[in-house]
Amino acid sequence: MFLARVPTTRVASVPRRTVFNAVQRKRDQEIAEEKSKQPIALPPAKRLAIVTCMDARINPFKQLGFKEGDAHIIRNAGGMAKDALRSLIISQRLLGTREIAVYHHTGCGMVTFQGSELKKIVKWSKPDDAACAQQVDSIDFLEFSDLEQSVKDDVDFLKSSPLIMAGTKITGWIHDIDTGKATRVA
Repeated sequence: MFLARVPTTRVASVPRRTVFNAVQRKRDQEIAEEKSKQPIALPPAKRLAIVTCMDARINPFKQLGFKEGDAHIIRNAGGMAKDALRSLIISQRLLGTREIAVYHHTGCGMVTFQGSELKKIVKWSKPDDAACAQQVDSIDFLEFSDLEQSVKDDVDFLKSSPLIMAGTKITGWIHDIDTGKATRVA
């Protein structure tokens, strides 16, 4: 068996850096430049909440032509409405949104696995941890195999939920990662 040699000493004078440190330095510079701008109101200007995927290729503000302050962006793996419900209730009841857009995308990783297989992987990483097994077994990873159907199911879920305000306009969209085009499917 080959084992890579790992240095046993560390250079104490080299600070440990993270991606977030670099991002924070850049953001601090931007904040200093933005101080003269008008503050953005807390409720979204367009009274819109967008439920979308956490995929780093998705930028709803840019892709939909919005600016900061226009909409709430609620992100999770797959952009699943069931996972976003708590945030949507807050968005509607406390911050005045009256429209919801479910915004899924092509090339989504949620179509590439089965929840049962992911559960096995997590359990395998901690084989003697009963609490880990119990907790992961209680999670519905909300994976799906049909992208368009997942959007329609999410729209139907929101329309039938007694927790979403009556009269809320709810639409469903698929963003094509390759072309940049968003198509309404529900």
